[in-house]
This record gives sequence, structure tokens and C-alpha cells, in this order.
Amino acid sequence: MTRFAALFLIVLFTSCSNYGQLTFIAKLPHKISESSGLVQMDNASVWTIEDHGNEDELYQVDFEGNLLKELKVKNGKNEDWEDLAKDDQGNVYIADTGNNNGERKDLVIYKVPNPEIEPGDKIDAEKIEFYFSDLKDFTPKKEEKVYDCEAIFYHNKFLYLITKNRSRPFNGEARIYKVPAQKGNYKAEFIGSFNTCNEPNTCIITSADISPDGKKIVLLGYGKLWVFTNFTWDNFTKGNMETIDLKATTQLEAVAFKANSNTSLLLTDEERADTGQNLYSYELKH
Repeated sequence: MTRFAALFLIVLFTSCSNYGQLTFIAKLPHKISESSGLVQMDNASVWTIEDHGNEDELYQVDFEGNLLKELKVKNGKNEDWEDLAKDDQGNVYIADTGNNNGERKDLVIYKVPNPEIEPGDKIDAEKIEFYFSDLKDFTPKKEEKVYDCEAIFYHNKFLYLITKNRSRPFNGEARIYKVPAQKGNYKAEFIGSFNTCNEPNTCIITSADISPDGKKIVLLGYGKLWVFTNFTWDNFTKGNMETIDLKATTQLEAVAFKANSNTSLLLTDEERADTGQNLYSYELKH
């Protein structure tokens, strides 16, 4: 092999596997190519889901990339599953909130009991149905497509939803809403909004989580993290916000704090050409 060829292969490999500041943990199982949500119940594995067009299932994966368990979610059709959250009782919430065109009238979050202790291959789900309080037009123009939602987290008996802005021209606004974390049909309460940045390829919100101590909230984008601290409820965006460029070119779709850590994150991405379908870690500095 010539020196030029060797250099070309190194550059090609690097560009196809640019994880930036992320630490690679494992390749996800072949069956999971579009991981869209992530939650950790213990230190030995993670649970994930896939988004639109995939199975109505929760998947448990260990840190070697092995598929440990699959749970069919009863009464939980996957229209567009986009994120996972958990509460302090071990319940898991599946956000069927993908709404690319702003036209869905069937937004729902599925609440399932702790999957770690489910003995079978199916799990019951309760429905938390909701609608956005300020959404009136279900055939929005390009500049009004701001009601897609791929990010949720749980805090103090409520679920917080952060929207993924699809407006064109892109204005960087992300909106925050909340709904009760129990079965019912609700009007999602508008909490506030903030601007991520102005680049649509990296400044859209794809996932969220809150630290075990409740003092940090992280939002994930394509290559960026937004970390909120020193906030008060409900509008956490009024606290301090740090933007972290992960230097990653992969399509990051899910983030979760490790089960017993307030600084260690786990992330996954979707499979795209020669990249993605991986589990990563990232350590916040403080």
C-alpha cells in the first residue's frame, strides 16, 4: 500500500467515525438501527426504542452491545416514538410525540411499569394523551412548524416536553410544555421558550434528561448539548445555560444520565451510511 493510499484510508475512516468528544462504548444490535430514546434503570444495561416505522417494543441492551430483552408494549402503537423518561418509582415513559408536519391530533405518552422486573415479553401501557395549548392550525406553513417534539423528561409528577423546531426559515426557538405524569387527556401547559442557535443542522432538540439530583437538565442536538443549571421551576431556561459542541458529525438522537451519576451521560445515534447505530458516553466537567 502506498503512503498516499494509507493516508486516504485513515482520513476516510476518521470522517466516517467522527465521534468527537464522545467515547464509543458498543455497536447497537443489528435490530436497532434507529434508536430514538434512552433510559438507564441500573448500571448494567440501557433501554431504548426506535422511531416511526419500527416495532412497538422496548429493547434492553448491555454495554457489549448484546440485546438482552425485548418487550412488546400493549396498547402502544409506534406512530413516532421519540424519547424515553423515567420517574423515581421506576415507571418508564415513551414519548409518541413525533410530529414533523405539525398535523397530528393523537399525541400520546405511554406509561409502563419498571421493565427491569417484567417477567414476560409484553408490558402494559397507560395513555397520557395531550394537545398543545397554543396549536390551532394543523396544516402549518413552513415558518410555523414548531410543534414536533422529540424530547421529554420527568420531574415532580410532571413530564416536560421540549419541541424540535422545523420552521423555515429556521429561528432557533425551542418551546417547553408540561403535562401530568398520569393517565388522562390534557392540554399541555406552555412554560416558556428559548433559542438554541441559528443553524438548523445542529440546533434542533432531539432528546432530554434530568440528573438524578434534579440539578442539571441536558438537551441534545445533532452534535451539541445544552446544559441548564441554577434554575427554578417551571421555566428552567431562566437558569444558566452552557452550550457544548461535542465535535461529532453523527446523528445523535438520544441522551440519558447514568443511573447513579449527575455528570455521566449515555448517548445513541441512528445508523446513517457508514456511521451511527452506536452507544456512547460523555462526561460533563461539573
